Amino acid sequence: MAHGEVYAREFGWDASFEALVARIVADYAGDHEPAREAAWIAELAGRRVGCIFCVADPAHDGTALLRILLVHPDARGRDLGRRLVDTCLTFAREAGYDLMRLWTNHPLAAARHLYLERGFRLIAEEPHRSFGADLVGQTYELQLAVTRPGAAGETGRETGRGSLPGR
Repeated sequence: MAHGEVYAREFGWDASFEALVARIVADYAGDHEPAREAAWIAELAGRRVGCIFCVADPAHDGTALLRILLVHPDARGRDLGRRLVDTCLTFAREAGYDLMRLWTNHPLAAARHLYLERGFRLIAEEPHRSFGADLVGQTYELQLAVTRPGAAGETGRETGRGSLPGR
């Protein structure tokens, strides 16, 4: 799997990370609701070079989870990460989610930059030992629905639906 190979090479993570990614993919493949969950594969010259998943958070109705963002080192610097994250966010808004949450680890600085650039905010950090390394797990959230005052003081909801710019 690309995730396991890339993160082993870049961060020294062990096979338990690859196992986690495999479980996420297997859960998605085995049972997902297409109207509320999706996955995207980025390709370059016919080769798979990136991915991202949007899945429902089983613990929180109205919350989407951004999962397993990856851009292969050979394809970095081509805006694929931004395009994958933007595609995922657009899908989540159009699917009616109010909130997007993700969990990552501190060494993944490029991904963190993409999240912060889009308005995600850090809501929790916790040191842990996983994947054969001492890490700091980080949870980020982004409010997807914007509430605005409506007529006579009522609140209306704008879901931020729209399309991605073509490339």
